[in-house]
Amino acid sequence: MDNPPLHMKFVSYITLLLVMNFASQADWKQWRGPSGQGHANANLPTKWSETENVIWRSAIPGKGWSSPVVEGNQIWLTTAFETPASEAETKERLKNNTGSVPVHVLSKVRLHAVCVDKRTGKLLHNIEVISKEDPQWVHKLNSYASPTAIIENGKVYCHFGAYGTTCVDAKTGKVIWQNDKIQVMHENGPGSTPVLFKDVLIFHMDGSDKQFVVALDKNSGEEKWRTTRSGTMHSNPQLKKSYGTPVIRKIDGKSTLLSPGSNWLYAYDPSSGKELWKVEYGGLGFSLVPRPVTGHGMIFMSTGFMKAKLLAIRYEKTAKPDIAWSYNRGVSTQPSPLLVGDELYFVTESGGLVTCLDAHTGEKNWVERIGGNYSASPTFANSKIYFHSREGETTILQAGKEFKILAKNKLDGQHMASAAVDGNALILRTDKALYRIEEK
Repeated sequence: MDNPPLHMKFVSYITLLLVMNFASQADWKQWRGPSGQGHANANLPTKWSETENVIWRSAIPGKGWSSPVVEGNQIWLTTAFETPASEAETKERLKNNTGSVPVHVLSKVRLHAVCVDKRTGKLLHNIEVISKEDPQWVHKLNSYASPTAIIENGKVYCHFGAYGTTCVDAKTGKVIWQNDKIQVMHENGPGSTPVLFKDVLIFHMDGSDKQFVVALDKNSGEEKWRTTRSGTMHSNPQLKKSYGTPVIRKIDGKSTLLSPGSNWLYAYDPSSGKELWKVEYGGLGFSLVPRPVTGHGMIFMSTGFMKAKLLAIRYEKTAKPDIAWSYNRGVSTQPSPLLVGDELYFVTESGGLVTCLDAHTGEKNWVERIGGNYSASPTFANSKIYFHSREGETTILQAGKEFKILAKNKLDGQHMASAAVDGNALILRTDKALYRIEEK
């Protein structure tokens, strides 16, 4: 047909848009998705179980809490194979542990990058990328493979804190480079996830001994810049450590790395590491875990421990960045917040207390308990919010100024990892398996 009728042209155009839309959804290349804020352009399922709407379930070898990332037909995640230390070894190693939290001690750890076919769940790669004797201990709630990988143009960047950082070729599974020279004492194990900016991979190294931000050349793994934290912190080393993940945003037309550390939010030039400004939290804040979200010219972040506050720090339309408002009741210390339009949501680690605030003013819309305990960050899609608990239950809420539970769904195992999204499917990792959840 040389000249198709107008209605056929229209159908072809709509089909093209749908294909383009699916393609844009299919790539979930970093923790919390394309924007790093937990938003998905998808119509996700609202009902599932071990036997309903499970396209596939694949056991993942080893142990790790990192979240899955997706590019093309591949899902990547990291995992660890542990050799526990003996009782005598553990006692000797913990002589230098000045903290009081329960920890897990190994004599050896092997760190792997794992790849799964997103269509079938078949294991494609299981690659040892780093091996360490007598590694630092980790908190018993943590793992040796908690930071989430980043995938870009067929390269998978796997970060394990002080144990090292690697780049893997997604097609061949070969390690392109490895850098294990950047050291701090984490105390509780690795937690910060990196970000990519142009030709560099940037991550936090906020230990009890040293605190800095560093960038590696993404093509070679060589260090490009390192910037020491400049803000005053508590004299106790245990109150200097942190596990935050930065975000990159345009401010006054310039890309800016917004980087939460202990006691301070910093802004850096991501190309050079130059400090641009910093804002003090107005109180002790350390062991930060949640990743901030941004909107309305502000960054919304938890200050971590001891007494968590939710801060809204204004960085646009102001002569100097400052705290626009703060909220200090039931603030998350592990799951990241979620910004949807004018509403800001967060859930407590223990007890599942969900809060919805007005993002502009910090005024409370509602506070309700959904139950459970939480480490994974929530997901937003199609006006719904998905909270994934350590008990393996996902509670789905209607986004908005009124509290409404839409569904609760249970899988075997724990949700420690945040979800990924592929098309209209949820990719969920528990401590037992990886799932593709989709309407059949």
